[in-house]
Amino acid sequence: MTRTASMSKALAVTIMLVAAPAAGQETRLNDLFGALATAEGTDAQQIAGKIADEWSRSGSPSFDLLLTRGREALETGETQVAIGHLTALVDHAPDFAEGYNARATAFFNDGQYGPALEDIRHTLALNPRHFGAMIGLALILDDIERPLAALDVWREVKTLYPASPEAAQAIPDLARRVEGSDI
Repeated sequence: MTRTASMSKALAVTIMLVAAPAAGQETRLNDLFGALATAEGTDAQQIAGKIADEWSRSGSPSFDLLLTRGREALETGETQVAIGHLTALVDHAPDFAEGYNARATAFFNDGQYGPALEDIRHTLALNPRHFGAMIGLALILDDIERPLAALDVWREVKTLYPASPEAAQAIPDLARRVEGSDI
């Protein structure tokens, strides 16, 4: 076997190994979303947590470490440190939706709605079922006095995660504000 053929075979094996977890992850996510569609209460919250755990797996220990460090910095109120870690993550893993979502949270916590919205856009482009990013979007839209758009997003969250406690609380309030109440 020539060196070029050997390298091509090694590349093909590497691609198969990298693609296999992604395919398995998509199957797990589809199963979890199927279960989430009918789950209620704590069962639904546990399934939503498992979905979030799946979204947090980049496939790279280095990228996962950057995500962990960014989230830890957020938890301790070190927003700029979090933004730094998460910016490094999205720079090195531009196809990892959770990196953008976590950085959107950091920007939101820092009051930077423009960058937060841009990162939410990236998140949803990479992962259209990311109800966590949608929740962030709905919160920002409500804060910037776009209640109709916020209501639409909350309803989309409810479609993906019917037992979402956040959506259950937000939708009636926004519906009254946007659509009025029956007399």
